[in-house]
Amino acid sequence: MRPIGACDLLSLWERGVVRHALDRSAMLASFARPELLPQAVPDLPLGEITVSLLRLREAIFGPRIRSHVDCEQCGQRLELTLDAMELGLPMPHGESVVTGVDVAGLRVRPPTLRDMAVVANEQEATRAARKLLECCTIQGDAASLPEVLFRDVEDALEAADPNADLAFEVHCEACGGPSTAQLDVGELLWDEISARARALLGEVHLLARAYGWTESEILALSPARRASYLSMVAT
Repeated sequence: MRPIGACDLLSLWERGVVRHALDRSAMLASFARPELLPQAVPDLPLGEITVSLLRLREAIFGPRIRSHVDCEQCGQRLELTLDAMELGLPMPHGESVVTGVDVAGLRVRPPTLRDMAVVANEQEATRAARKLLECCTIQGDAASLPEVLFRDVEDALEAADPNADLAFEVHCEACGGPSTAQLDVGELLWDEISARARALLGEVHLLARAYGWTESEILALSPARRASYLSMVAT
């Protein structure tokens, strides 16, 4: 992936700040995958979106991810340090997930961002799950599938697209109890982009006011030189 400078980051922030979270994930994944047409990205399996966002996150902020989760047993906040390079599991059958799985009398494909958008406003979990299944069903009658077989479908799709849901077990240092940590890469990456963008805008504001430079002139400075000028402005 090509180097991502301050101008690129601010452009991503400006384009994404008014978008829905799903649209932002599509935009960021499209930036990470310039070989794909933007309109094709919402139809990629969620696991491919996750891996694309992890690689983009690594290119901008490095491989180390600091996060946290609250212990489900005692409520203690647990600090986590993750490695972006180790989170994305190898894709089955090469670099792409399978296009469909046969399970419970249905042929079902892995969900996409477009499918998630269909159920984004559904408040009731069971209705959302069935509507999502209907979106992803290639063959068969998803509407008549008994709820007791939903788990079979979920397990089959997880095996086909393991990166769609990054969840892992952690153990609390305080009570020793297990908890499940779930990483939403799109949300994490956007929060970091937003924080960095606002910091950059603050730097532009200070240096433009102090020296009369334009935004493009300030952003063209290396981070080290920009920091040096900012330290002089602050004294």
